[in-house]
Amino acid sequence: MPLNPRLVKESFSAVEPVAAKAAGYFYGRLFTHCPHLRGMFPPGMEVQRDRLFTALTRVVWMLDSPEGLESYLAQLGRDHRKYGVSPDHYRAVGSALLATIRHFAAEIWTDEIEAAWTEAYAMAAQIMIDAAAGETTPAWWLAEVIDHEPRTRDISVLTLRPSERMDFVPGQYVTVQTARWPRVWRRFSIANAPRLDGTLRLHVRAVPGGWVSTALVRHTRIGDQLLLGPPVGTMTPPESDRDLLCVAGGTGLAPLKAVIEHVIASGDRPNIHLLFGVRRASDLYDMPDLVRMEAAFPWLRVVPVVSDDPGYDGMRGRLPDVVERFHSWADHEAYVCGPPAMVDETVRRLQMSGVPLARIHRDPMQSDPTESHSAEPHGEERGLTGTARDVDGFLAGFESKT
Repeated sequence: MPLNPRLVKESFSAVEPVAAKAAGYFYGRLFTHCPHLRGMFPPGMEVQRDRLFTALTRVVWMLDSPEGLESYLAQLGRDHRKYGVSPDHYRAVGSALLATIRHFAAEIWTDEIEAAWTEAYAMAAQIMIDAAAGETTPAWWLAEVIDHEPRTRDISVLTLRPSERMDFVPGQYVTVQTARWPRVWRRFSIANAPRLDGTLRLHVRAVPGGWVSTALVRHTRIGDQLLLGPPVGTMTPPESDRDLLCVAGGTGLAPLKAVIEHVIASGDRPNIHLLFGVRRASDLYDMPDLVRMEAAFPWLRVVPVVSDDPGYDGMRGRLPDVVERFHSWADHEAYVCGPPAMVDETVRRLQMSGVPLARIHRDPMQSDPTESHSAEPHGEERGLTGTARDVDGFLAGFESKT
């Protein structure tokens, strides 16, 4: 039968108010009928329950936008390869999902609604399965830590050398797994443009209670091995020759730095303004490197901005407010990355000042409040910027943010 988005959305509306209970029911059903799947998920499931319904909600409300939905699902399917997901897993998840929706929408449930959900899930699963089957790049890379540089008490910059070359576009991110926390993946932006030696840099802030970020900052040493998932993300370099505005909050600097490196190496000469905002002056962890970039590329202007340090004698204030102190950005390409509230407000201000939304680039993967780039973005366990939760899916328990 043809896809019926209306029936799916109407029945899902009955489940949304009890999302937490429904997610618990779903995982209970899944693990009861397929206990072997429990070992594929991380120990803590609380946050994963929220992520399941965030992803499911996104899919349900995109059913009327087949092109965008297909792109989103295909990326999920490709990314799920690193977990060892097979078509049988999708069938098990689909059975548990349908039972969950049927249980919580029992008062309005009909044969037509069941058929609509069956068709919608079959379509979604097939897109993910086909995308995974058609992918030729590795499902994951083994990478050696070749440098580990503490920049502040909570932030370290790691340099990694993958065992085989990883092709990526500046502005993308990878998921990372450490030996300390098997099956737990976290997202981090790549903080450099592609290099001849194939190395990658990550800016990592240890988030309170963050398993992977804390392991990377406090317990990782040169010579350690990490696993990296495939590069993902759409906040990539501009295709125009317009001047650039880059607004970075905290470790949200990482992907913007990669984009700027790419523009510099391209030979183009646009004017680039980088506003790098933190709370305290001591958090300006990458200034020596940014100053070197500024000295080598006269078209780059780096403006450090501090919000909560009365003794700082440079630019002070919140990034959205500081953006408005300059001339109009209406003719610029704008890149914004950092805590979700800062990103949302900055994007709103830029739109009000005349910058078309099509020229404002933000990472859709932003913002999981538990362990993500939300506290100080993109070098923390990434939050579908998510951006954004760019790679959250039915089986994304592997990337929970506990």
